[in-house]
Amino acid sequence: MEKINKTPRTLKGIIVSDKMQKTVVVSVTRLKKHPKYKKYYKVTNRFKAHDEKGEYHPGDKVVMQETKPMSKDKRWVVIEKIENRK
Repeated sequence: MEKINKTPRTLKGIIVSDKMQKTVVVSVTRLKKHPKYKKYYKVTNRFKAHDEKGEYHPGDKVVMQETKPMSKDKRWVVIEKIENRK
């Protein structure tokens, strides 16, 4: 029997764009280990996240949560702002 994870996945990132209506682009950076050389390097992914009220702007550090697909690319919802970067 498969084990189903009930808690939705969350990620932390920095907003890089808010030019769309009700959508922000969040950049998430993580460290990945090279299989041969065992050295860590940075990998950056950009996710589109839903922002209903338009309250988040570029530079804000946010937490987003996975949700059901809202459009072709948008599968995340911004939950809260962690801090405001300047």
